[in-house]
Amino acid sequence: MTEKEGLGISKKLNVLIAISLRQLLGDKEFGTKSRRHGTGDIARYLDDMGLEAKDIAAVLGSPVQSVRTLLTPTRRK
Repeated sequence: MTEKEGLGISKKLNVLIAISLRQLLGDKEFGTKSRRHGTGDIARYLDDMGLEAKDIAAVLGSPVQSVRTLLTPTRRK
């Protein structure tokens, strides 16, 4: 394993640990408080943490195309 691959795996594991801790603590701060928290909020959170769409899709159990649609700028509005 190269150093670049190791950093990528480390980043993904850190994000998964952070999500697990948020769920254990009952923290729901993935999006705005004025609307229901859903897959889009979590997908954007994971995207902000540096995960690729295919990895986000695997974590969420959603199709890759659906995740890409959720992450498009026009969809966010």
